[in-house]
Amino acid sequence: MCLWFAELATDRICRRDLGGSWLCDHTAKPLVVYSKIRNAYRLSCVNKAAVEVGLSFGDALSDARARVPEVKAEEGIPEADEALLAALADWCDRYTPLVATSGEDTLLLDVSGCAHLFGGEDALLEDCLSRLKLQGFTASGAVADSVGAAWAVARSDGGVVAPKEQRETLENLSISLLRVEEKVVASLSRVGLKVIGDLLDRPRAPLANRFGEALVQRLDQALGMEGEPISPRLYTPALVVERRFFEPIAREDDVLAVIQSLAENLQKALERRQEDGRAFELVLFRVDGVVSRLAVGTSGPVRSPALVLRLFREKLKTVGDELDAGFGYDLIRLGALKTQDCTAAQLDLGGGSCHEDDLAELVDRLGARLGLAQVSRFLPQNEHLPEAQSLLVPAATVRETALYWTGVEDERDNEALLEHPLRLLPHGEQIETVAMVPDGRPLRFRWRKASYEISGSEGPQRIAPPWWQNDAGTRDYYRVEDQEGRRFWLYREGMYGEQSKTPRWFLQGLYA
Repeated sequence: MCLWFAELATDRICRRDLGGSWLCDHTAKPLVVYSKIRNAYRLSCVNKAAVEVGLSFGDALSDARARVPEVKAEEGIPEADEALLAALADWCDRYTPLVATSGEDTLLLDVSGCAHLFGGEDALLEDCLSRLKLQGFTASGAVADSVGAAWAVARSDGGVVAPKEQRETLENLSISLLRVEEKVVASLSRVGLKVIGDLLDRPRAPLANRFGEALVQRLDQALGMEGEPISPRLYTPALVVERRFFEPIAREDDVLAVIQSLAENLQKALERRQEDGRAFELVLFRVDGVVSRLAVGTSGPVRSPALVLRLFREKLKTVGDELDAGFGYDLIRLGALKTQDCTAAQLDLGGGSCHEDDLAELVDRLGARLGLAQVSRFLPQNEHLPEAQSLLVPAATVRETALYWTGVEDERDNEALLEHPLRLLPHGEQIETVAMVPDGRPLRFRWRKASYEISGSEGPQRIAPPWWQNDAGTRDYYRVEDQEGRRFWLYREGMYGEQSKTPRWFLQGLYA
C-alpha cells in the first residue's frame, strides 16, 4: 500500500494554526510553501485551494503573489516535514510493522497478510484515509501487488488494483509515474511515447539502449515482473500481541491492566515457540495520531507476565508526565523485540528462585528505571595484571557462566596470596620510594606530594608476564601499613641487574 501526502507541508501549517481536525471544521484558503530552487524562490507545495485559483508547483513566488495577492506563503522547513512524515510512519504501524518512507511525501506499507484483519484491502485503505483526514492530512492511497504500481496509482486516481487488472490500470497513466528521471520522460515524449501503455508491448532491449536500463527496470517493477522489497524504518518484533478499544482508555491503571493481559497472551505464544523474551516494547496509539513507544530489556530470558508488568510499571514511573495520554489510547501493542531459545531450569527444593534469579530481577528493574546501559557488573578477564583482570560491562549483557573466575583455587599454592585492595586504581601511579636493595621491602614512599613512613609490610607476591609478552616487566607486590594505620598496595616493576638498572615503584590500590 502506498500513501501519498501531496500537501504535507501545507497540512503541517494548517494543523499548527487551526488544529488537527481543520479539514472537518474549516474551509481551506490558498496556502503555498516556497523554497529556494535554482537560485530563485519557487512554490514547493500548494494546497487544493491554491490550485483552484491557478497556482501550481514550481511557480515563482513573486508571480504567485502578483496573480493571487491574498495567498498566504511560508518558507518551507524540510526538517519539520521530515519529522512529520516519520510520525505518520509510526502511526501507520497500527496496520503493519513493515513501513518505509519513500522520498519526502510518500509512505510504503507492506500489508501482505494483514488486509483480512481489517475486512479486506478496500476496507483497510478506506479506514486509513478516513483516519488521516480526521487528523488533518490530505492523502491519497493505493493498494497493488507491486510497489511501482501502488506508487503510480496513488498519484492518479487511487484505489485498489486487482492482480489481473494491474496492466490495464497502468496503461493510461503518464510515463512520469514510473519514477524515472525528467530528462528520460522528456526524451520519450519527443518520440511520441507519453503513457505507460506505449511501452508495454515494445522490446525491452531497444528501450534500454536508447533511454537507459532504469526505464526498463522501473517498468518491470511496476508490472510485478521484478521484485522490489522495502526497507522498514523500525526493527520488526519477533512476536506481537495487541488490543483495540472501541472507547479509548487514558487511566494508568487501565493501561497496566491491559499490559498484564497482553503479557499473558505473549507468554502463551512464547511457550508454543519454546522461547523467552530478552527485550519488550510497548506501543501506545493515541486517538489523535500520536504514538508513544516504551522499551525494556532484561539481563536474562523472561516469560513471566508479572515480571513484564513490573518492568513496564517501573518504566512508566520513569517517564512520568512525559507520557501524555491526551484523549486516550485506542490501540495498545506489546511485542517481543528479541527472543532466545528457552532452556528449562531446576528450581530449589522449596520451589523458589535462586540468588542468581533475584539478582537478574534486580538488574532488570534498575534497567527499566535507569536504562540497562547504566547498570554494570564486572566481567573477569584472563589477564595477569590486576588492573586488567576485570572489565566493567552492562550487566544485562553478561552471562552467568562468565561471572566467576574459574580455576583460581587450583592455581593456589601453600603460600597465601595477598588479597586485592577494596579500591583498585585504574592504572598504577608512580611513587618515590626508599627501599632496601636488591629485593628488599619499601621503608617509606611519597605519593601525591605526601610522605608515608612504613611500619609494617607483607610480601612480595611476584606476578610475571607470560612468555609471549617479553616487553612487559615483572612485578613484586607488597601490602604495607604506615604509622597511622593506613594500608596500601605497592609494587616494584623490574628487577635489579636483569630488566632495568633502577626499578620503578607504583601504588596500585588502597585498603579500607
